[in-house]
Amino acid sequence: MANFLHIDDLPDGLAFGSAIAVDTETTGLHPKRDRLCLVQLSAGDGDAHLVQFPRKKNGLQPDYSAPRLRKLLSDKKVEKIFHFGRFDIMVLLRDLELEASPVFCTKIASKLVRTYTDRHGLRDICSELLGVSISKEQQSSDWGSLKLSDAQIGYAASDVLHLHALRSKLQEMLLREGRMDLAEASFKYLPTRAALDLSGWENVDIFAHS
Repeated sequence: MANFLHIDDLPDGLAFGSAIAVDTETTGLHPKRDRLCLVQLSAGDGDAHLVQFPRKKNGLQPDYSAPRLRKLLSDKKVEKIFHFGRFDIMVLLRDLELEASPVFCTKIASKLVRTYTDRHGLRDICSELLGVSISKEQQSSDWGSLKLSDAQIGYAASDVLHLHALRSKLQEMLLREGRMDLAEASFKYLPTRAALDLSGWENVDIFAHS
């Protein structure tokens, strides 16, 4: 098990298989203000690959061209596993200009099938379904820093290392409760939901009567 930090793009020769865990870190949570700083990836093999997008000299925007990362995340044959994919898909659409699909979102799956609780954070479902404890101490830190600390790298990696196992557990529960079709329809809607967020409807329920 190892964490690998790359600058601006993935290196040549990496293979992630048919399903890849994905997460992002940004300078904040505002869609029109806070930029993408880091993309974390895992094939579910215990390794994490982190692609950092630092600002250039004189405050210039990061280089988001990232051809190898874009190709991977745009590949329709590769399922992307997120936790709260709505935000990550929005950030990838905005800064990398790609639609990440098809998708499995562990937070949506949890809300559809773990109806006995209102605790659907990654730490909560990892603890219950996998018996794994993950730390959130670095959640609010400076992800725009030119040099990430070991603690930041470890935290960022932990957000993707368990998503494959969570997907398997949640798929079993969704099938058991007859809610897999509902989950899959919700996952397919996520890129549209992300586009709505970017277009100014992030706080509007367009399906509401009023």
